[in-house]
Amino acid sequence: MFNKLKNFKELRDQAKQLQSQLSTETAEGSGAWGKVKVIMNGNQEVQSVIIEPEMLADKEKLEGALKEAINDAIKKIQRIMAMKMQQGGFSLPGM
Repeated sequence: MFNKLKNFKELRDQAKQLQSQLSTETAEGSGAWGKVKVIMNGNQEVQSVIIEPEMLADKEKLEGALKEAINDAIKKIQRIMAMKMQQGGFSLPGM
């Protein structure tokens, strides 16, 4: 029982350390050939959205481009997360 609690504490500490490292990372996703950009941090929080003025004329195209940019940024952040986990030796204790 105490071993499992110790393993849980180690896992929690590793997760906190990883989250701290990720908060300093950023990724830029883009849509509509770069006319819409989304900057996201490692905690998958959108930091900024940049939209070229020409995209404002068509609501449907803008919505699609935003979706594309957000998904692109998420994929990039997920790759960064996976890399950080491998580099940090992040493992699940007892598994």
